[in-house]
Amino acid sequence: MAGEWALTTVGEVAHRITKGTTPTTVGGRFVESGISFVKVESITDDGRFHPAKFAFIDEETNRLLERSALQEDDVLFTIAGTIGRVAKVDASVLPANTNQAVAIIRPNRAVVDPRFLYFALRDIQRIQHAHTRVVQSVQANFSLSELSSIEIPLPSKTEQRAIAHILGTLDDKIDNLRRQNETLEAMARALFKAWFVDFEPVRAKMEVRWRRGESLPGLPAHLYDLFPDRLVDSELGEIPLGWDVKAIGDLADVVGGSTPRTERSEYWEGGTHHWVTPKDLSGLSMPVLLDTERKITDAGLAQISSGLLPKGTVLLSSRAPIGYLAIAEVPVAVNQGFIAMKPRPGTSNLFLLRWASAANDEIVSHANGSTFLEISKASFRPIPVVVPNSPVMEAFDHVSRPWYLKVVAHERESRTLATLRNTLLPKLIAGELRIADAKRILEGVK
Repeated sequence: MAGEWALTTVGEVAHRITKGTTPTTVGGRFVESGISFVKVESITDDGRFHPAKFAFIDEETNRLLERSALQEDDVLFTIAGTIGRVAKVDASVLPANTNQAVAIIRPNRAVVDPRFLYFALRDIQRIQHAHTRVVQSVQANFSLSELSSIEIPLPSKTEQRAIAHILGTLDDKIDNLRRQNETLEAMARALFKAWFVDFEPVRAKMEVRWRRGESLPGLPAHLYDLFPDRLVDSELGEIPLGWDVKAIGDLADVVGGSTPRTERSEYWEGGTHHWVTPKDLSGLSMPVLLDTERKITDAGLAQISSGLLPKGTVLLSSRAPIGYLAIAEVPVAVNQGFIAMKPRPGTSNLFLLRWASAANDEIVSHANGSTFLEISKASFRPIPVVVPNSPVMEAFDHVSRPWYLKVVAHERESRTLATLRNTLLPKLIAGELRIADAKRILEGVK
């Protein structure tokens, strides 16, 4: 099967291959909002766009950068800094532009299906091939000519479309789960803000907007009985009657970690305990930690004074940068780049997670450092928090826990689907797996 497929190169199936430009080099500028501007960090390792990491340019700047304006079905390939991230442009991203660290491959649709080209370039063998040709200067660089010379198989257009459909179906399932999770996360953040930042249920009672049987969005009417009907002064301003202001260190045991000596093989080889660094959190789309890049042995674990932290611990990166967040869904040991919060009895870890997200600016304001900002455990523990009474804390956990558990389940399912896609992709692209066999495998995926 594979032997029947001709080999071609990226350059031979493209109308053109070019790259973007930094706006300031042609008299343009970045703005707060406007036309999307794709950077290396705007493209994820798993082939998606990360809109929160787009920059923006205005229409005048986009006209100055007309040659690198993106079109639907363009395939992007990062060529500086991080080499080999791939994304395909769809209508939802447009209008958009990009910089010189991102190559733009405009497929010749008469020869190659754009989605097939996108998946072919995501094949790990081609990414590894690109890395062997990287030129190191201040940062890694991969030339357009080297990109053009990358070889790819070229089955018939019918087979290309079939392969793209199979792999695209798995990607679509993963994207659907991601969108569901984004909705659930938005609901949880909105609920926290309504209850614990804006005090909406309390203000509703104060303003006599509440009547039994009525409700605010996301809040069943019967829960209003848990909230007081007035605010009182506190060191943090007005807070609901009967609530308190406490230090975060009163709500959770706050601990840090360390790195066992990397040259000691007995600390690492054959390790079974999850050992987490901020890098493990940096790529998460949801605040859920299911696995870690590295694991340590019993001997390695013994070198970390905080030991193995239980499932449910809230992890907050404490430097470079401050603010990555996740709940550990497996027992973990942490390195020195974390503040780990083990909730005390009566405190929901979901409350701690949402508070740490909402209070990021306050947390950063307690940090210091010359090379990079870092917040110590001693500086973190006294940070004041508005703490609800026990019934409201329990109600928040009761309402938001099912949302969080769905997110966890979706993340596990996404990992399974991604593993299947990553297994099928090189075999399909190389022609080692028949399309009919791949379709049968796909039928078993719900």
